[in-house]
Amino acid sequence: MTEQTKTRFPAPLYAAAGAGDLAWQELRKLPAVVSQLGDRAVATLRTANDTAATTAGSLREKAGTTDLDKLRDTATTSAVAFAQVASERAVSVYTTLVARGERVVGSGVVEAADVVNADMVTTTEEPKAVEAAAEPTPKPRKRVARPAAE
Repeated sequence: MTEQTKTRFPAPLYAAAGAGDLAWQELRKLPAVVSQLGDRAVATLRTANDTAATTAGSLREKAGTTDLDKLRDTATTSAVAFAQVASERAVSVYTTLVARGERVVGSGVVEAADVVNADMVTTTEEPKAVEAAAEPTPKPRKRVARPAAE
């Protein structure tokens, strides 16, 4: 699929990070898309109601004259071609997600390192040495007096 890059993280991690970043970008567009789809759905419903009766009649006529063997052969050939195209697209999308994830993770690592370095520079206190605690001296045990045997 993809060449393994010489990084500390495996390609699937980068692909997951890239997918997350892509999903976040697309979710930001969601309110506008929902509004557009609502408007289109209303217009499509009006058109569909007008043409439903005439379409149903023509489909009934076509169903009676269809060559099912030819349709089966065409469907098989199309399915194989579709599977090959889908496989190629999946590899392409995966490679794109890995590249996107490398950018996302890489920039995050650099930003985190900058923050840590800045914190280290601003911290001027030396860490306090931990002194070993002196071992407590054991307390003497009390002896219980036993009655003398007669």
